[in-house]
Amino acid sequence: MKRNLLKKALGLVLGLSVIALAPAAYAEYNPKLLRIGFQKSASLLTLLKAEGTLEKKLAPLGIEVKWVEFPAGPQLLEGLNVGAIDFGYVGEAPPIFAQAAGANFVYVGHEDPAPRAEALIVPKDSPIKSVADLKGKKIALNKGSNVHYLLVKLLEKHGLKYADVQTVFIPPADARAAFERGSVDAWVIWDPFTAAAQQQIGARIIADGTGVVNNYAFFLAEREFATKRPEVIKEVFGVLQQTGQTINQNPKAAAARIAPLQGLDPGVVEQTVRNYTNVVKPISPPVIEAQQKVADTFFDLKLIPKAIQVKDATVGLK
Repeated sequence: MKRNLLKKALGLVLGLSVIALAPAAYAEYNPKLLRIGFQKSASLLTLLKAEGTLEKKLAPLGIEVKWVEFPAGPQLLEGLNVGAIDFGYVGEAPPIFAQAAGANFVYVGHEDPAPRAEALIVPKDSPIKSVADLKGKKIALNKGSNVHYLLVKLLEKHGLKYADVQTVFIPPADARAAFERGSVDAWVIWDPFTAAAQQQIGARIIADGTGVVNNYAFFLAEREFATKRPEVIKEVFGVLQQTGQTINQNPKAAAARIAPLQGLDPGVVEQTVRNYTNVVKPISPPVIEAQQKVADTFFDLKLIPKAIQVKDATVGLK
């Protein structure tokens, strides 16, 4: 009953339905199974899945790997909360909304900041030239995603309030359609969607996250799994770090491998992997402190229903 209530609360806070997750999706902790939630747009995990490296690494431990795809971070967090996955990868905002709704997860790692990997874009012929021109305009974004925080901080930097713009909450695929139709004036979005819009329809970047936000990406785990199987988390990180190094050593070759898996042009994927650091590290106090600022900002704007302490969603950090 408590888990179902948390699921409903999380859906309410995010304004999103649970995608393909019925209550029956919940499964008790299984020490021989690692279920990983991923987004196809996440190049690092997409490549890792395709290469099968993690499966080979965990096979001697008797652990099976199952991959579960989600359209975006908020839905992935819902999956983590209802027990559909054990481990996932999301941007900096979804965990804030999820923790405020009572989701039971812990931060276990992160990618180094990638502020250029998210941006506010407008159509190529738009009269909008700067963030200051957005007052009263309609801006599309995925509610509860990392770009939610980017929009807040960009507006603040240019003397506007969050209430000065009209936010239109729609997921990336639908947002692209609305953007092309002219139903919205701007779109705040992450790569590879940003790169695709630039290269395919000539979208212009008004501002990215440089000097405004960190744009961390986080690796999260279900609390029981993280507590009982730290050696598995360690093995996963070793493979993630190796995959990141492979991408950085030859971004063009990595993009060529990833592009057909994502259904994107290699040029779009190459721009994307170059905008991300692909450097994976364990979670640390300074990163959690930065995440606390995101949480405090969202609470001040009443985007989350209560104040939270991000460090409560960690294991072993003080």
